[in-house]
Amino acid sequence: MSQPFNFEQALTDLQAGKDLTGKNGVLMPLIKQLTEAALKAELDNHLKTSENEPNRRNGITSKTIKSGSGSFELDTPRDRAGTFEPQWVKKNQTKLTAEMDRKILSMFSLGMGYRDIKHHLEEMYDVDVSTGTISAVTDQLLSELTEWRQRPLESHYPIVWLDAIHYKVKDNGRYVSKAVYTLLGLNLQGKKEILGIHLSESEGANYWLTVLTELQNRGVEDILIACVDGLTGFPEAIAAVFPKTEIQLCIIHQIRHSMKYVASKNQKAFMADLKPVYRATSKEVAEIALDQLEERWGEQYPIVIQSWRRKWEHLSAYFKYPEHIRKVIYTTNAVEAVHRQFRKLTKTKGAFPNKNSLLKLLYAGILNATRKWSMPIPNWSLALSQLAIYFEGRLDRVLDI
Repeated sequence: MSQPFNFEQALTDLQAGKDLTGKNGVLMPLIKQLTEAALKAELDNHLKTSENEPNRRNGITSKTIKSGSGSFELDTPRDRAGTFEPQWVKKNQTKLTAEMDRKILSMFSLGMGYRDIKHHLEEMYDVDVSTGTISAVTDQLLSELTEWRQRPLESHYPIVWLDAIHYKVKDNGRYVSKAVYTLLGLNLQGKKEILGIHLSESEGANYWLTVLTELQNRGVEDILIACVDGLTGFPEAIAAVFPKTEIQLCIIHQIRHSMKYVASKNQKAFMADLKPVYRATSKEVAEIALDQLEERWGEQYPIVIQSWRRKWEHLSAYFKYPEHIRKVIYTTNAVEAVHRQFRKLTKTKGAFPNKNSLLKLLYAGILNATRKWSMPIPNWSLALSQLAIYFEGRLDRVLDI
């Protein structure tokens, strides 16, 4: 067993500049002493209550233990009968507490790769952790993710944003592009909540139908407004599951799509004429501006004008609302902000070896993002009361009106 901790020597070492933590840190002898004392007390109690007579001490077994302050050699006492099962540091346990796991998960959630995490633990704590161990620790997120994706949801969401982000994932020996579907809701308290993430081969209205059906199966009865991009068939997929939901197509997506068909030399002038359409004070004023846009550019860019006309019902939905609601629904920026968080985590990853390696990293990103969502969006009380009027009767039961 270790020698009693010398506090005077520890103070002298600290004053001399010796590290507090790490393999040779000042604290390690104390941690070792306290841990071994706890194991000794466990064995003493076991010997007192042992049914196997006679039973007595039978030396020690040494093993390396990793802790949040570094690693050390732990001497675990044995009994003659071999019936002693320590609980403080169990057999085959190589980590003192869950603190090391928390450190690994924290670094992983910041986007650090396994090798970087391994190097950091060695550099900061003088602890050698294999990449296999790190992978096993981060796999804990997968079980959490499964439970999180199956959790019951609220019955009503005033606003939901839906969008997809794409990643390269190895599948059957080759890397293919897969779509990660993100559903972000605004609950009745005005707080953002990620309702789920789903992985599919590619983005498509058919898969969105599956995702929305699962949302319904988890308890969602009604969505007032769904903000989506311009994916063909998306409004129809939403209507099939939530027929009363109002669709707002993302204006920013529509503008980006339009500019693809406008020659670079005309883009500045075209945008100047397009702004009065989506920045109009009312739907009527916007339609006049759209007519003027067509008069000037219709012959040159008929595909662009036709796109605005064809989607106008869902592009113009936001005009009926006051400014503070318009700002929330006219784009899918809210869910794209989540995707920006994802990109920060995955920017150093060219591709993923399997879907689980991608999903657990994205789930770590979700945990990081949602910690900041403690407050409702601005003017939410006013917005909710106005939405209750616009969607008469839809929120009466849940708002107890």
